[in-house]
Amino acid sequence: MKVANNKLTQYIYDSYAEIKKVTWPTRQETIRLTIAVILISLFIAAFLGALDSMFSFGVEKIITTFHK
Repeated sequence: MKVANNKLTQYIYDSYAEIKKVTWPTRQETIRLTIAVILISLFIAAFLGALDSMFSFGVEKIITTFHK
C-alpha cells in the first residue's frame, strides 16, 4: 500500500494502525465500568450538594445574626 507524502494521509494511516492494536473492553466490562462511573458521579453530586447546603445555611445564619 503506497501512502502519499501528505501529512494528513500519513496521520490517518498511522491512526488506523494504532486503532488495530487497541484491546477493546468486553460488553460486561463496559457495563460494569459505566455503572461505577454513574454511582461515583451520583455520590460526588450528593456530597457537593450537602456541602453547598451546609455552607448556605451557615452564611445565612451569619448574615441574619449581624443584620439585626
